Amino acid sequence: MAKNSYTQTQHQEQLLSQTLSPQQLLAVQLLEMTTVEIEERVRGEVMDNPVLETVERDETPGDEAPLPDGDSMSADELDDYSGNEEIPVAHAYSGAEMPLGDTLSFGDTLMEQLGELSLTPVQQAVGEYIIGSLDEDGLLRKSLSEIADELLVYNSLNVLKGDILEVLGMIQTFEPAGIAARSLQECLMLQLERNGAERDMTLQKRIVSDYYDDFTGKRWGQLAEKLGVTDDECREAIADIVRLNPRPGASLTESIGFSRQQITPDFLLDVQDDEVYVSLNNAHIPSLKVSDEYMQMLEEQSLSSNSEQRAAAQFLRQKIDAARSFVTAVQQRERTMLSTMRAIVKMQKPFFVSGGDEAMLKPMILEDIAKMTGHDVSTISRVGNSKYVQTPWSIYPLKYFFSDGIIKDDGTEQSVYELFRVLRELVDEEDKQNPLTDQALQEALQERGYNVARRTVAKYREQLGIPVARLRRE
Repeated sequence: MAKNSYTQTQHQEQLLSQTLSPQQLLAVQLLEMTTVEIEERVRGEVMDNPVLETVERDETPGDEAPLPDGDSMSADELDDYSGNEEIPVAHAYSGAEMPLGDTLSFGDTLMEQLGELSLTPVQQAVGEYIIGSLDEDGLLRKSLSEIADELLVYNSLNVLKGDILEVLGMIQTFEPAGIAARSLQECLMLQLERNGAERDMTLQKRIVSDYYDDFTGKRWGQLAEKLGVTDDECREAIADIVRLNPRPGASLTESIGFSRQQITPDFLLDVQDDEVYVSLNNAHIPSLKVSDEYMQMLEEQSLSSNSEQRAAAQFLRQKIDAARSFVTAVQQRERTMLSTMRAIVKMQKPFFVSGGDEAMLKPMILEDIAKMTGHDVSTISRVGNSKYVQTPWSIYPLKYFFSDGIIKDDGTEQSVYELFRVLRELVDEEDKQNPLTDQALQEALQERGYNVARRTVAKYREQLGIPVARLRRE
């Protein structure tokens, strides 16, 4: 057992040493960006680094060739230090703007979790006030004293700080982990406590609780000595902390619905004669190259016997190296984006050829696309997050195409979207004077062969933007 543990540690340490290199970190940062963000970043780099030049982008439709028929696809591997998080189910939106719709806010979702607890009326009021006081990141910036004072003034409730803390502790057990933390430090600790149920997080918790200033100050070289562990053990623990989400409220909002906003698609997709064509929406993103003029200047200065010229050459070399790294990272981003989208389209081709028939969607998870492209699962997750594809009939978040399969009682496997369709149908046909509760919806789905739990029904109902039964009553 000890030997196996040692082997696994060595593998993780080797991966960490690769992913924390500046070039890999830059590649990860660019991959997370949307089309609008990468355009701003590219133009900013051109302004900051005179060595970078923009060139006319080739408008030939090479990237729009139909997908190959083979089953395997190759791509440059992009490792990173992010966790292999699953992409949650999302929805498609017609047109270039997402509607407000009836999707629940993240506050509503927390209120529903609060409603599942057995609370006194006072505790319920305190819990609702705490949830209403969270900022957009899901953190509680008010002190317990402020909350106590405001409850007294606005709700005529005289509540002790200890009672407020008790309710706060309950809310901090809600999903996602880290919600309602009073500081970033507490947010990280809550997530580590939750993760500690799966594996030992003692070292990670010591860093956050006892050496937080060293961690945030990136004095990581001193941490190993203070903790009495090896440099490799310290780096591994730091990587675990870096994976945590400092904005749990933002991630919750993203997973359950969006406010009205303009969408700039990251991919353009067309279908012609049962062939699917995919390209990046990068017409407004300048193509880059390293300036030949500055390269020549570097060569001349490097050969100079003048000390000032050699010093200038050293500065210029740094700018050229930075430019090369950025150009390489942008090109790698484009290759990774395209290979991932092509794999998604290849797997979901019946959906696209049908013009968006949800019943044609196949169950698909991150690992499926990772195997097809050769990328790491977390790389696929980064491509899928906050990216959109424009089709002739609608704009879809890439998250829309990822879903687990549902095994029906007859043994057939269906995409979760087929269950969504049935769930919508049940709600549309219900008696609006006596709408179906989640329990009744669960029983109706079971009658149709879908054996899902009530909590799963509630989760899918929320993802569809369908209110609870009492709010659907007419």
